[in-house]
Amino acid sequence: MPYIHQDGKWPEFHWNRESLEGQLGAVRHLQGRLMGRMSGLGFQLRDEASLQSLTAEVLKSSEIEGEVLDKDQVRSSLAQRLGMDIGALAFVDRHVDGVVEMMLDATQKYTASLTNERLLAWHAALFPTGYSGMSKITVGGWRNDSSGPMRVVSDPIGRQRVHYEAPAASLLHGEMHAFLRWFNGRDNMDPVLKAAIAHLWFVTIHPFDDGNGRIARAITDLVLARSEHSAQRFYSMSAQIRQERNDYYAILEATQKADLDITRWLDWFLGCLGRAIDGAETILASVLDKAGFWEKQAGASFNERQRTMLNRLLDGFDGKLTSSKWAKIAKCSQDTALRDIDDLVDRHILVRDAPGGRSTS
Repeated sequence: MPYIHQDGKWPEFHWNRESLEGQLGAVRHLQGRLMGRMSGLGFQLRDEASLQSLTAEVLKSSEIEGEVLDKDQVRSSLAQRLGMDIGALAFVDRHVDGVVEMMLDATQKYTASLTNERLLAWHAALFPTGYSGMSKITVGGWRNDSSGPMRVVSDPIGRQRVHYEAPAASLLHGEMHAFLRWFNGRDNMDPVLKAAIAHLWFVTIHPFDDGNGRIARAITDLVLARSEHSAQRFYSMSAQIRQERNDYYAILEATQKADLDITRWLDWFLGCLGRAIDGAETILASVLDKAGFWEKQAGASFNERQRTMLNRLLDGFDGKLTSSKWAKIAKCSQDTALRDIDDLVDRHILVRDAPGGRSTS
């Protein structure tokens, strides 16, 4: 089956501008409204909202590829690199640090050109050990296809289904040169459309042994930051793609097996982006709730452990909070944890769950 990159006119994409005009306008309106609302918040609340969005972006971009990162490590790494005080910082694995480093380079330096060297540095940051899982890969360099063509497959070995086959490694130098020349060139294209095309184009070239999807999403975030003229992120495109992962892979496959008319891909991308921006309401509500809580407690006294744990709860604690979890996270004894908790229960800040006994939460 021929792929889009095998078309004789590749990569001369085209699309139905009239059919996308209304949707593009609606997305740009959503972006403007969100940025306007965020500009009305104080610096601290904006920073908190951006931290939550970036944390979601890093976590969900990895989840799309089946990799689960530790939320506390991601948040700590982001806060440290952004110079934000979030209390006690978690130990951060160098792999998590590398993923965060790539994302911040993309979003904080959104005006900088995208170059071979920058992309290779991102790839090296993603794979600091030189391995993807148990497999040794080419890191900080384009793939060489030494083990065969680069294919996107599913199902067990022996019954694998090939969803896509990328251009041969021998073509990568020319393919990446064309992509970067277009990406860094001056044109009148709306940056939101450019983000969509850059995403599709990069994953179609598939220049690395692994990490292509995550780097494509970082490129997307870079261009979206340009579209908003802001390094701060207040929504997560990757979180929305994670929710729609099946549709994401389906539209990618359909587009890569079709001709150079990418209207359907752009239509899906704009819809997904609009839903991602709508999702910022959840982040904004969380940030405002947290700020409201601390405003109400302005005259109250808390020790550092209590402040840390209350912030953890307000940021979205996974599971039930027990005295043993408190002791582990706050690095204190079980008795100290219980005294901290009882004090907050007596003040009606925490509520004890019903079961009681050893399973009390």
